[in-house]
Amino acid sequence: MTLSFVIVLLGLFVALALVSRPLGGYMAALAEGRIPSRLLRAETAFLRIAGAQPEREMGWRAYATDLLVFNLLGVLAVYALQRLQGALPLNPNQFGAIAPDSAFNSAVSFVTNTNWQGYSGESAMGNLVQMLGFTVQNFLSAATGIAVAFALIRGFARRSSATIGNFWVDLTRVTVYLLLPLALVVAVILGSQGVPQTLRSDWSVTLRSPVSYQLPKLDAQGVPIKGADGQPVLVASQATSQTLPMGPVASQEAIKELGTNGGGFYNANSAHPYENPNAWTNLLEIFCLLLISAALCHTFGQLVGDRRQGWALLSAMALMLAVGMGFEAHFEQQGNPRFASLHIDQAPSSSQAGGNMEGKETRFGIATTAIFTAATTGTSTGAVDSMLDSNTPLGGMVPMIMMQLGEVAPGGTGTGLYGMLLMALMAVFVGGLMIGRTPEYVGKKIEAFEMKMVSLGLLISPLLVLLGTAIVSVTAAGVASLNNPGPHGFSEMLYAFTSAANNNGSAFAGLNANTPLYNLLLALAMWFGRFVTIIAALAVAGSMASKKRLAESSGTMPTHGPLFVGLLIGTIVLLAALTFLPALALGPIAEHLVLWRGH
Repeated sequence: MTLSFVIVLLGLFVALALVSRPLGGYMAALAEGRIPSRLLRAETAFLRIAGAQPEREMGWRAYATDLLVFNLLGVLAVYALQRLQGALPLNPNQFGAIAPDSAFNSAVSFVTNTNWQGYSGESAMGNLVQMLGFTVQNFLSAATGIAVAFALIRGFARRSSATIGNFWVDLTRVTVYLLLPLALVVAVILGSQGVPQTLRSDWSVTLRSPVSYQLPKLDAQGVPIKGADGQPVLVASQATSQTLPMGPVASQEAIKELGTNGGGFYNANSAHPYENPNAWTNLLEIFCLLLISAALCHTFGQLVGDRRQGWALLSAMALMLAVGMGFEAHFEQQGNPRFASLHIDQAPSSSQAGGNMEGKETRFGIATTAIFTAATTGTSTGAVDSMLDSNTPLGGMVPMIMMQLGEVAPGGTGTGLYGMLLMALMAVFVGGLMIGRTPEYVGKKIEAFEMKMVSLGLLISPLLVLLGTAIVSVTAAGVASLNNPGPHGFSEMLYAFTSAANNNGSAFAGLNANTPLYNLLLALAMWFGRFVTIIAALAVAGSMASKKRLAESSGTMPTHGPLFVGLLIGTIVLLAALTFLPALALGPIAEHLVLWRGH
């Protein structure tokens, strides 16, 4: 662990602590409807024109139904935009229609806040699809997650209530009063640093120094011609120009990070200099992808009337995130031990000098790249500023585990808080059983229905991860997508379904997942991983809202001190370890042992 890593990590956490609390208070005001009267009148008029009834609050079933219908319509809209792309305007590069299976996968991906990308953005998607399809869903999927968090917070805060809010009101307020202003500020900052924001077509520029290279000579059918030695015949060529991919990048990049979406305008994502030009924008993007998730803990504490509860959740999130960042930096700074050997047939005795820089940008270095990697997988962002497939085996396992913990460290916009609250209910229930105390959380008694919903919400993602990985591991079409054999190939498949089911979107790039089988299975994992958990959280919200608030007694287990933080972290880690350790042993752990033994 280097000094630069420690300085960046401490600076990041201090900045988050300073900004997240006032932002959390602002979101609490939004959740309670404390907005200026003029804005409230305009909002009410807009919602009535749209057909909603802003004055009518919903029970959890109505809230969940409207949410699901809205997101299903989102899938249809994004799918149609991709399939009709060739006939639509704002397509300066004249890209054609996207294949049906790829379009379906991408539509589900952006609607579920996963942003898994089986395509190369700059060579497949026109500006209209990027803006009206993907960027709009970046806002709406993030707003959906925060709306669910608001509903669950109300469930804990209200007493003997049959309602948990109005989905359309929550969605509108989060989008208009929170995400749009923040995204505008961040987009302007990114634009000032060189991130493009234009509707022009790709820009061809003349190189100041032509580049000479060789290409295989092709026959009339496009097949390389081979010489007498059996090798392709090469012909000299020279590049005198370069095509620079343009587009409305800054606006998408801002909400991509703030909304913990992660889908890049370019295939290289945040490793591309047009998305992430320098070290300062790299730090800004890390800050943005953590900001709202951290602030929601303060929102929770304020609305339930006990700020200590919010601090306890935030402390657990921060500790897990810091440990993940530390392990990621350690494993990547160790490097590849095979480069330290004098002879390839000798077992390594020391680490690679300088650490593992393969797949990383020199303008970021290992320290901040490790922080970005753990932050983006500790949230449901999925944006990357390096190629994770090039990590060391254990350096690749860390982001995998960050997702397998349930995306709660600190998790996505909204999803992190309601995921952590489900974990907290599990911890309180288990802790109560161990010490014989009443299972209560913030004054609400935890009973059989809540535990059934908690179990459903926590177990759906592991089920999807392990089942999906098992299917592709034993099918010819699944194995055919691998570019690497052995444990690393298995890690690529495990990572893909871990990322999809937890709505992250990052990937090990060695896997060709843009095939009908993977597009279908990953889309199903993304959909059910997102909405089964949401339904479970809303069911808990409705049940909790209907209960009376109990006063603390000597039989109540405290849920705001260091002991509870430790219990909560232990519950999360044990749940993930018992579920995923066998699979991890077959993938990154086995690869690490093989690498360090020198075989």
